[in-house]
Amino acid sequence: MSQRFTLIWTDEAAATFHDLQKAALRSLATRGKTDKKKSSKQEGLFKQIVKCLSLLEANPRHPGLKTHEFTSIEHPFKKGEKVFEAYIQNRTPGAYRVFWCYGPDKGQVSIIAITPHP
Repeated sequence: MSQRFTLIWTDEAAATFHDLQKAALRSLATRGKTDKKKSSKQEGLFKQIVKCLSLLEANPRHPGLKTHEFTSIEHPFKKGEKVFEAYIQNRTPGAYRVFWCYGPDKGQVSIIAITPHP
């Protein structure tokens, strides 16, 4: 069985995740009061974020994440170590990405930021 990673969150990433979660839940509640069947953009985005984080937790090298090194953000724990970008969305204007790194300890992946593509 392969190793699962523990997700560690920066304050910024955790705040963004919770804000997006609240928006999705608000949208779901509003949709529940109407006859709309189709989920909103907020709901779809949050579902994609959860899937991306799940894949990252299971295998940071999963091909669906399209993970690659990102050099514009510094590693928060070890200067000079690599920071990575993984795709939450693709071929979408303002597509969301998750920026992450290994650490601070073995078996951990730190979520640095969740943001639209810069």
